[in-house]
Amino acid sequence: MAYGVKIAKGDAYKRAAIKRRHIRVRKHVSGTPERPRLVVTRSNRNIVAQVIDDIAGHTLASASTLDTSIRGGEGDKSAQAKQVGALVAERAKAAGVEAVVFDRGGNRYAGRIAALADAAREAGLKF
Repeated sequence: MAYGVKIAKGDAYKRAAIKRRHIRVRKHVSGTPERPRLVVTRSNRNIVAQVIDDIAGHTLASASTLDTSIRGGEGDKSAQAKQVGALVAERAKAAGVEAVVFDRGGNRYAGRIAALADAAREAGLKF
């Protein structure tokens, strides 16, 4: 099944490229009740992480930089991403999730994405 993403100019072109890469990643990554998907959505200012069971279509746990416990926190965006990773891992463990499949959302595994994943691993989630 072919997916098409319209080519645009400037910043819209970058978003279209991320969308294409995310579609490419999602061909191989899917969440199950035993091993849900940890999806990361990144904008210029915020980062959101959700643990999703794709079969049931439910979000089991989520965290973002907009949460009251993290909002306005100290440090740069990578430090805030680490806090989000630790928080989503804590909430996932409380929901009974031990292992996840990591979905980087079409973004490169570097910087904030890697910081979030490393913090989630340190907090006890298995990838």
